[in-house]
Amino acid sequence: MRYVMTVSPDFPPGQIAGWYIFNTWLQRQLGEHIHVELYSDFEAQRKAIREGQIDLIYANPFDAAMLVREEGFTAIAAPLSKPDEAVIAVAVDSPIQQVADLKPGTRIAATDDPDVNLISMIMLEPADLSAQNTQTQTVGTYILVAKQVLQGKADVGFFLKDAFAGLSGMIQRQLRVLVRSEIHVIRHVLLVGPRLRERHGDLWNLLSEMGENDKGRDALKNLGLQGWEMQTQEDTEFMIDLMDTLVN
Repeated sequence: MRYVMTVSPDFPPGQIAGWYIFNTWLQRQLGEHIHVELYSDFEAQRKAIREGQIDLIYANPFDAAMLVREEGFTAIAAPLSKPDEAVIAVAVDSPIQQVADLKPGTRIAATDDPDVNLISMIMLEPADLSAQNTQTQTVGTYILVAKQVLQGKADVGFFLKDAFAGLSGMIQRQLRVLVRSEIHVIRHVLLVGPRLRERHGDLWNLLSEMGENDKGRDALKNLGLQGWEMQTQEDTEFMIDLMDTLVN
């Protein structure tokens, strides 16, 4: 049988090759044919999920709720020591020095990354800002978020911390971090779909031991990961409940 793996569209572009290396390693270890299918945006990926086309996914925390509760996916692992954090940045010469300086009508540049946008909007609450009194421009990538800010088309930009760190040095030098989140427990998670569920135990064992051999360590390095922290369904449900609390 041919299976399909995908990755949340918010991963840094520099890690594309890393996911193909990981997939090659995984196919050899499992003895299964797994195809990597990457999507340019969340809506296209969610459509493929709803149509039953995805068997293995490195999902953002927001989509994990839908995958587990509506599509029958189960958790395997989360990246070790790599929580999802958000960064709000302004142009380096912006007069805005702190969140309290922001006013109603603030122009926001963001991707359609749901957990980053949720966390970032929570960080704007001290300025009494919300979706109702701000203007959000949604663009396709974090590079375009930076471009909107640097061109003066947005006052602030919302970034996934890892994506911000992955921007070129030239772009980073033109931006200034206004605030960054420190939630620690919200993370991407690797989930397996119903068609691949019979290999759940094999996947668990392989990932838990991935750092114990040279090829596994090399694949992890290409993903920018130290290793995997194995996840029970209870671990994932806890994170989903936390996301629900933040939303409400």
